[in-house]
Amino acid sequence: MTIDRIVLAFAGFMVLLSVVLTVYVSSNWLWLTAFVGANLLQSAFTGFCPLANILKRLGRKPGAAF
Repeated sequence: MTIDRIVLAFAGFMVLLSVVLTVYVSSNWLWLTAFVGANLLQSAFTGFCPLANILKRLGRKPGAAF
């Protein structure tokens, strides 16, 4: 699995997790959704993604975007 697919899967998982936590725990978990969305948006413009950098250092195969 390439870095691109791992980043997308992780972002999707975090959004779904925050929705579940919002429904069952507290509405403050929507901040996690906002953070993930903002990070995806800024990485689309800048190309900087902290998770992608971590995965590169761990030796994962890069994809087209990262």
